[in-house]
Amino acid sequence: MEEKSTATLEKIQEAALAEFLEKGFQGASLRQIVKNAGVTTGAFYGYFSSKEALFNALAEPHAAALMGKFMEAQISFAELPEEQQPEHMGIESSDFIHWMVDYICAHREPVKLLLCRAEGTGYEHFVHNMVEVEVEYTMKYMEVLRRLGREIPMLDQSLCHIIASGMLSGIFEIVIHDMPRDQALKNVDQLRDFYTAGWLKLMGG
Repeated sequence: MEEKSTATLEKIQEAALAEFLEKGFQGASLRQIVKNAGVTTGAFYGYFSSKEALFNALAEPHAAALMGKFMEAQISFAELPEEQQPEHMGIESSDFIHWMVDYICAHREPVKLLLCRAEGTGYEHFVHNMVEVEVEYTMKYMEVLRRLGREIPMLDQSLCHIIASGMLSGIFEIVIHDMPRDQALKNVDQLRDFYTAGWLKLMGG
């Protein structure tokens, strides 16, 4: 019985992933998912309470993994002694970006679901939420540099938001364009170099 239940769950999730990827959450048809999975509507509701619950089941593990690793990189850098932070700048971000490329390439379809097909769900603002975190920690780092005696100009938070949004959106182009891993790694490294040079310029470097 357990094996049959697992097989049914997998059929529902496979059919849902295909339907959500093609039509997005709002355009996806629960009736079509059930039909393509070869199960009854009653069987579906034995596993999920709604279309959104089904979407969440597919997206949540990847949202948690990406945001969790992102927060870990931000916090581990911020917890370094202030005098060590400038010399570590870029190391943690490089490690995180390389991890993220590998993660995206290993889970392309559900990550695309999260980033590109989530309108109308609780994950609709996932990238925006990452940008907000990036801005918060960037502002904190600039304050650290000032305490260390660096002459850092006052940058408007809205500008920091634009820059962070451009950087993260650029990285997620990997998902949108299904880039091969080697090309993705090369592109994001060059993108990070581009933004690092820009930040140095803005910070008076």
